[in-house]
Amino acid sequence: MTWDVAQILSIDGAANGAVYLLAGLGLVLVFSVTRVVFVPFGDIAAFAGLSLAAFEAGKVPATVGLVLSLAALAVLAEVSVLIRRREFARIPMVVAAWGLIPAAVCLLAWLAVAQSWPPALSIIVSILLVTPIAPLVARVALQPIADASVLVLLMASLVLHFLLSGLGLLFFGPEGSRTDPLISGSVTLGHGFPISGQVILMIGCAIALSALFYLGFERTVAGKALRATAVNRVGARLVGIRPARTALLAYGCASLLAGLIGVLIAPVMTLYYDSGLLIALKAFVAAIIGGLSSYPVTALGAIAVGLVESFASFWSGAFKDVIVFSLLIPVLMLRSYWATHSEEDTEEIDQ
Repeated sequence: MTWDVAQILSIDGAANGAVYLLAGLGLVLVFSVTRVVFVPFGDIAAFAGLSLAAFEAGKVPATVGLVLSLAALAVLAEVSVLIRRREFARIPMVVAAWGLIPAAVCLLAWLAVAQSWPPALSIIVSILLVTPIAPLVARVALQPIADASVLVLLMASLVLHFLLSGLGLLFFGPEGSRTDPLISGSVTLGHGFPISGQVILMIGCAIALSALFYLGFERTVAGKALRATAVNRVGARLVGIRPARTALLAYGCASLLAGLIGVLIAPVMTLYYDSGLLIALKAFVAAIIGGLSSYPVTALGAIAVGLVESFASFWSGAFKDVIVFSLLIPVLMLRSYWATHSEEDTEEIDQ
């Protein structure tokens, strides 16, 4: 391997790491607040990229039908709860929140195609179009079992992934799509080494959003509520923070991140209805490195996963995914070694 090849692989690994960084932040945010390993995160990212490809082709994205279907189910779930509680006065507000807002986003998508909006607005609408998906899915499938064990929540999350993947096949079809680059051109570094504008955009977005996440958690009331719920759900409830609302906020932020990831990766890889699974799994490796709790360590883990994947694809492209997922073995062994074990755990092992 020459130095030039190592530079190319490092830049490619940094771009991949930027994507896994954003996805890892979303997974850690959802897990820390709700205890759910949100596997459908990658599916939402794929739907965003496919939606942008539909806009570029002059078609209304099939995501519109998916969002409207989920919104109808969420409205039915909320209204049925209110009817059982005899809280009829809240029904109009619930219908507006869970039904009209997603419908308004779908209307924007239709207008973007009908009036041939410029590409920049199509990108924004593509992100907004998938933003309601995670909150709607969580309301329909995860909120009723919010107090279940982590294992049950993980199984439900896996079921949701396969459900969304099947719906993706139904709505989008088996064909893959790729979009035009968001930024054209390149920047030449020393010794004539070029870096494309798309890669710079991916890395810049990861850095900017990481900074925004830090400021949001440190300086805003909503961020402090998320942190409080992540640290102690019971304590957060005692001081007036509603875990259901913070969970909804966490799902919304994660869905927004997934949408941004989708439009960032759509120009550099062909997206299919099921392309999101590998993205979510590799981001999950980064989240595991961060212990599903530490955002800085997750960011470092995401960069490491991106670099390992890039160099592994050079040495053995057929085994690059195996090499990336093998990172879990030493990480879990080290975490098990450093973890504190109580005497009760020791007695159970001895028995």
